[in-house]
Amino acid sequence: MESGMYVNLGIGIPSEIPPYIPPSVKVQFQVENGLIGVGPYPSPSDIDSDLINAAKETVTTLPGYSISDSAETFGMMRGKHLHMTILGGMQVSVKGDLANWYIPGKKATGMGGAMDLAASGAYVVVGMEHTSRGTPRILNTCTYPLTAKECVNRIVTEIAVLDVTDKGLVLIEKDPAVSLEKLKEMTPADYTVSKDLKDYRV
Repeated sequence: MESGMYVNLGIGIPSEIPPYIPPSVKVQFQVENGLIGVGPYPSPSDIDSDLINAAKETVTTLPGYSISDSAETFGMMRGKHLHMTILGGMQVSVKGDLANWYIPGKKATGMGGAMDLAASGAYVVVGMEHTSRGTPRILNTCTYPLTAKECVNRIVTEIAVLDVTDKGLVLIEKDPAVSLEKLKEMTPADYTVSKDLKDYRV
């Protein structure tokens, strides 16, 4: 993530990113409900119920922020005007297929803007937990209905970072407290380990 980028934040883990960006990195965070210039969550005394993110959580704004209607917001997404989108995920495959909107047998309200964001042409990062109650989420083939095919560029979990490449998944960072053997047990998807593998940077 670099200064000058316009970055969409999806629902869930991605919404928690703003407080962790160094002050020297000037990024404009966008959310699909029409706010550009999203800041950290507000303190109790600064809550403005009119300022919310895509998950309907109250947020703050940064200098230079703007508010637009859905037509303009989705025009930005569909018109390839975003540099990066960071989405939550339920499953990601070795080819970068993304499933993040529906678990079979559970109630779902619809795919929402994730479909547009996954197809936006932006660099797509999926931020999610590595497993769900012990069930792996990074797989050779997704078993949940797809949001989009071959759209993910990078997967970030609490213990690993993997890039999706033409040659498959490549592990580039991991939690130093988790051995390669343990990580493999938790990741049934095929992947290779980068020769430049680094410890997870927090």
